[in-house]
Amino acid sequence: MIRVVIFVAVFLFSVCTFARTWVVAKNSSVKSIKSAIELAAKGDTIRIMKGIYKEGNMVIQKSIVIIGIDYPVLDGENKYEIFTIAATDVSIIGLRMINTGVGSINDISAISAIEAKRLRVLNNQFENTFFGIHLANCIGSVVEDNVLHSNAEVEHQIGNGIHAWKCDSITIRNNKVSGHRDGIYFEFVTNSLVEKNFSHHNMRYGLHFMFSHNDEYRSNVFQNNGAGVAVMYTKKVKMISNRFEDNWGASSYGLLLKDIGDADIQLNHFAKNTVAVYMEGSSRCHFTQNVFSGNGWAVKMQANCDENVYSKNSFLSNTFDMATNGSLVLNTVDANYWDKYEGYDLDKDRVGDVPYHPVSLYSMVVEKMPSAVMLWRSFLVYMLDRTEKVLPSATPENLKDIHPAMRNYDYNF
Repeated sequence: MIRVVIFVAVFLFSVCTFARTWVVAKNSSVKSIKSAIELAAKGDTIRIMKGIYKEGNMVIQKSIVIIGIDYPVLDGENKYEIFTIAATDVSIIGLRMINTGVGSINDISAISAIEAKRLRVLNNQFENTFFGIHLANCIGSVVEDNVLHSNAEVEHQIGNGIHAWKCDSITIRNNKVSGHRDGIYFEFVTNSLVEKNFSHHNMRYGLHFMFSHNDEYRSNVFQNNGAGVAVMYTKKVKMISNRFEDNWGASSYGLLLKDIGDADIQLNHFAKNTVAVYMEGSSRCHFTQNVFSGNGWAVKMQANCDENVYSKNSFLSNTFDMATNGSLVLNTVDANYWDKYEGYDLDKDRVGDVPYHPVSLYSMVVEKMPSAVMLWRSFLVYMLDRTEKVLPSATPENLKDIHPAMRNYDYNF
């Protein structure tokens, strides 16, 4: 037993002894990052001092740590990818990466990782990059505390801020992404977490994910993006405590759900979006304890959606609470608070005694003839909806809240 302990101690001492730190600076013996990468052995650390480095593409194929001191600038000169990583246990920390090349075929990135395990990209700044961080076939990686910004004017000139393809068990946390095509993009990504990010003013989506199952999106802010957030062809996703705000435009949504199933969407705040939630071909999605406030449409649910549940949500100051394009609705709406509800509560149990029909006749008219939205707030629309309440005929009879809450749930997000 004593021999084993001695052997382990000697091994650990030798590892610590042989791990080196290389310093890159103009007045150092190592003046370039490429030279330091060539000299470094597995487990070594490279410290890059403040300055501007124009070294083209740097390929990392060994487990090393690269740390920037006072954010040294790595300039891609509008021609190069900056880091290409194909190794396990690589860390990139505290760098400022600018001006990558632009590619119509290749996804040129500031950091491109291929089949990397346990990559850490922490506390970096990205400016004017085509793709900021591109992960392909990566496992167990962490992207945290980075700032990514681009100033491209048209969509084809820019890639995504954080792009993940065919990855598993990755964490994207506390990043700020703006000015890209999609702020965060997932495709074929599983068992991963997107948490506490601020994705805003991106050209298309703040978050876009496709064919990505068993993922969780928590406590993010998606604000003022071209089309909000899109979730497509995905199952078993959790979206909890996010904010979807100020996504305005003719084809803009807070959250677009297309062909997804078994989703848990709770404690989110949808505010000032053209359409807060648009659903198409989606099933078994549970919306609970969300707030919909100041949206054009709070929910647009197409007739090909079924077994979805809306419960204990608050609908406040929306132009339309719900809209659909069919008369047969196979979804459940129950125990929500509706600020437009005009019913009564004679037994004082805080539950309305008469059901609430969230789909108005006017919303059905607008669904079939969008130009009719110009009549909003007119006397004609007022009479139309009043008539429908007295003699319901066109709105879906089975889309109703049987137990509407009399008081706002007043969720504090």
